[in-house]
Amino acid sequence: MSVVIIGGNERMVYQYEDICKSYGCKAKVFVKEHGQIRKKIGCPDLLILFTGTASHKMAISASQEAKKNNIPIAHVHTSSAAALHSVLAEHCSC
Repeated sequence: MSVVIIGGNERMVYQYEDICKSYGCKAKVFVKEHGQIRKKIGCPDLLILFTGTASHKMAISASQEAKKNNIPIAHVHTSSAAALHSVLAEHCSC
């Protein structure tokens, strides 16, 4: 399963990736917008949007791209490791 994470803390990027690996998921993490997110997202199985730390522009472009490609979106307010664990436990079939 592939996951794209939008937002979050810069210092936790590797921790986010390790958590996703523990659930058997491959992760791309975009903490800041460098260029167009729309082109970099691809077609993941799940888009996780940390709404508390993602910029408004980044959240809108990611949401539009997800709706266009029928990608499920999980909106999470906090960008903590516990919040990521709960989202992955709910959506991954491990």
